[in-house]
Amino acid sequence: MKRVICILFIVLACCMFTAAIVFAAQEKSEKPATGEKKLPDEIVIGWTPPDIQNVFATATEYFEKTAADAKKAGINVKIVTHSPASHTDFGGQVAIIEDFIANKVDCIVISPAEIEVIKPAVKSANRAGIPVIIVNLLDPIEGLEVASYIGFSNIDAAAVAGYTLIDYLGGPGVLGKGKMLPNPPEYLDLAFWKDLYKDVNPKDLNIKADIAIIEGVCGGFFSTRRLQGFHSVIDQYPGIKVLTTLPADWNREKAVNVMEDILQTYNHIDAVYAACNIMAIGAVRVIEAAGRANEMVMVTQDGTEESVDMIREGRILSETWHGFPEWGWYGGRFAVMAALGLKVPSKFDVRPRTEYIGNADNFYPNVKLEPHPWDKIIKDYLSK
Repeated sequence: MKRVICILFIVLACCMFTAAIVFAAQEKSEKPATGEKKLPDEIVIGWTPPDIQNVFATATEYFEKTAADAKKAGINVKIVTHSPASHTDFGGQVAIIEDFIANKVDCIVISPAEIEVIKPAVKSANRAGIPVIIVNLLDPIEGLEVASYIGFSNIDAAAVAGYTLIDYLGGPGVLGKGKMLPNPPEYLDLAFWKDLYKDVNPKDLNIKADIAIIEGVCGGFFSTRRLQGFHSVIDQYPGIKVLTTLPADWNREKAVNVMEDILQTYNHIDAVYAACNIMAIGAVRVIEAAGRANEMVMVTQDGTEESVDMIREGRILSETWHGFPEWGWYGGRFAVMAALGLKVPSKFDVRPRTEYIGNADNFYPNVKLEPHPWDKIIKDYLSK
């Protein structure tokens, strides 16, 4: 009897030993070996726009969409969004960047309220080894290490706005009184407009118009460049008279006050150029309330669902697309790549182009964005 018990014990011990070996083999196959490379548990991206409303709300929405898309592919991405109190709260944005650095986020994405004021904070991020991506700008900022610039030339974008106004006032194109193109291309970017007008003599068109301009922050980096680009086109036409140029600080409510002052001062206006659509939307409502909507047209820049709807309704003539969905879509992707130590494009141009009633559906609701190549990004990281 003792012998039988002994044999049973030995058999049981062998079975347990075999089971332990099988379990260990299975565990090894299911878990990466010690030292095997894997994705970070979480990638934290700090995103700071000048404000969190309107156009920047669109960019933020697409940052979040990118993060959600990455999670589906197995990359855990968290977007932390903070903005200053206003476009002129420069110190507030600097404090946000410094807070991101202190919290050791994996990448910082900035849409600068102004350029010079953020330089010291970005240099601090550089010293901390945190990659930085700048959106709303293509021109490199001297003295800073920036992984990627995503945006457009503010000068070129405003020049597109200038051409659309000339088109409406009598030049060739798609918008107004001049020779209409039978089959305009999908993207009416600056290259299109320059080619269309290369043989046009401004004097032959005999354009005459009184216009008002609502700019952003007077003397600011972005406002100055948009004025420069707009004037580079309209100043070729001596019959265009700029009645006034007033700042509204990229703010809807301030634009309301500015437009009220303009209407009280000038009895006739043919067109208004607002350097961003937030100001344009505020100004249009003032024009409509005053019963002067049939007198003048609005030309602006940016591109959001609200403004594109107003183009469809005939309340805004045209707008230069600045690609806010692209800011978040590509900004989010490039931030993940930079955080993983992968090479990202040094520049991504969203190609500013004209939105008008004939192509509005190409922008909203049908934003055209290429799929994220997460599988390739993961593969590149794990093989790096």
